[in-house]
Amino acid sequence: MIRLGYKYIKIFKKTYHHPFITHKQAHKQLSLDRQNYAISVLNYLNIEVKIYGDIPKQNHKLYAINHRSLLDIIVMESIFSQHNKSGLWIAKEELFKAFYGKFFKYSANISVDVHNKTGLISFFKKIKSALLKDNDLNIYIFPEGERNRTNRLLKFQSGASKISKANRLDIIPVYINDTLEIVLKQAPFKKKKTIEVYFGDIVQHNELEEKYKNFTDRIING
Repeated sequence: MIRLGYKYIKIFKKTYHHPFITHKQAHKQLSLDRQNYAISVLNYLNIEVKIYGDIPKQNHKLYAINHRSLLDIIVMESIFSQHNKSGLWIAKEELFKAFYGKFFKYSANISVDVHNKTGLISFFKKIKSALLKDNDLNIYIFPEGERNRTNRLLKFQSGASKISKANRLDIIPVYINDTLEIVLKQAPFKKKKTIEVYFGDIVQHNELEEKYKNFTDRIING
C-alpha cells in the first residue's frame, strides 16, 4: 500500500502542477486518480463495499462521514468511483505533515488548523474559491474532526455546518458500519470481507448533528 501510495503521489503531481488545465479538469482527474488508488487497495486487501441508501446524482454536496481509520477515505473513494463523483477532502493540518502528507497535498485536498484563527479564514476562502470554480465539486468531511476510537459518535465540530451554510451545500450523512482500524490490521483477507456503508437523506446545516445521530441510531439498532 505504501509503495503504491508513493507511485500515486507522482501521478498526482503531474496534474497538480499542470499549467494548461482548468481547476475543474484538475479536480476531476485527481479524483479519478484517488479512486483508482482506492480500488487497487481494496482489491489487494480483498474487501468489497456494500451500499445502502441512495447517492444523489446531483453534485455540489457535502458528504458528512464518520471516521475511524484512514481506510475510510479509501472505502468512500471506491464508492464515488461508481457514481462519477469528483471532490476534495477536508483534513487536519497534521496529516499534511505526516509521511503520507504529499499524498493529501498533491491530490488537491484542503488542510485545516482549527487552532489558527487566521488560517481558518484562509481555509474557508479556499473552499469557497474551489466550489465557485467547479460547479460539480463535492466536499468530503469527517464532522467529528478526528479519528474516533470509541463506539459512540464524538461531538461534531462546527466546520461541516459552517461550510454547508456559507456555500449553500446540502449535506449527505454517511455512516461506515465497521471498525476499519481493526479491519486494516487484519487485512488482507483470505475470504472476501464486506464493508457496509449507509447513505442518509439530505439534511441542512442547522440540523446536522441531531439528524446524523438519529440516522446512525436507526442503523445500529436495526
